[in-house]
Amino acid sequence: MRNWLKAAALAAALVAQPSMAAESISIATGGTGGVYYPLGGGMANIFTKTIPGMTATAEVTGGSVANMQLIGTGKPYIALTQADAAKDALNGEGKFKGNKVPVRAMMLLYTNIIHAVTVEGTGIKSIKDLKGKRVSTGSPGSATEVFAFRVLEAAGLDPNKDIKKERLGAAESTNAIKDKKIDAYFFVAGVPTSAVTDLASTPGMKIKFLDSAEYLPAMVKKHGNIYVDATIKKGAYAGMDADNKATAVANLLVANANMSDQTVYNIVKTIVEKQPDLVTVHKAAADIKLENQKPSASPVPWHPGAVKYFKEKGLKF
Repeated sequence: MRNWLKAAALAAALVAQPSMAAESISIATGGTGGVYYPLGGGMANIFTKTIPGMTATAEVTGGSVANMQLIGTGKPYIALTQADAAKDALNGEGKFKGNKVPVRAMMLLYTNIIHAVTVEGTGIKSIKDLKGKRVSTGSPGSATEVFAFRVLEAAGLDPNKDIKKERLGAAESTNAIKDKKIDAYFFVAGVPTSAVTDLASTPGMKIKFLDSAEYLPAMVKKHGNIYVDATIKKGAYAGMDADNKATAVANLLVANANMSDQTVYNIVKTIVEKQPDLVTVHKAAADIKLENQKPSASPVPWHPGAVKYFKEKGLKF
């Protein structure tokens, strides 16, 4: 009888313990030719293996703008996004006019550099030379499109009138240049990015990068200091003759304000602790550093779950 009572008491105690509820989240990434998708896939794998009760999956999307729209649904999404798209979404501006998104920053990830790409034989030597040319400004719903338009406008070009515009993703743009269907394309990503590496390594083609840093003051004047200068170093891609003086924008990991503090805390903690594993997925993850997290790093408010973790680590938030 005593053994039976002990067993019953043990069972009751086990039932009384709080269980880890199953939780499924989706990670909104980007196209397969960029950095977001492989990096998001690496995150999903690590979250699923590391965070008790969590199942995470990475989704191919059109990029930052589409990702902010998914965050706006209020469903259990986290997303990789450029800071400019997040800011527009928060304020209901640009492609989000009239539709504010309650987006919250979780982490500063790495810097996205605009790749303005062409090849020898097109006669294109500068951004201004794109006038009248066939140019891909990025896939619909991507922050590449937003960034490309702003660079073109800063250079005095009307993206809707002065170029023969195509709207292709990075991989599709590379194939289009190879097939001589376009003359140049923009893509905003970390370095290196697979689609540009593919083009640079194509036999019989010599890649050329167009400088955009000279247009940074005009971009900052109109859109704020979310944009900075950056350099794609000679040697980052095969065939480069010199450093590319480019412009860049921060990448953020974000969530809807309605995501629980504990979920965000767990995700941020896991990324910091498993950052070396993410570096094996993509080199861009090497820039995901705790010391880079600061209030001024994001143009949108920080999620309380992220702030809690950062304060625990001694950061001033």
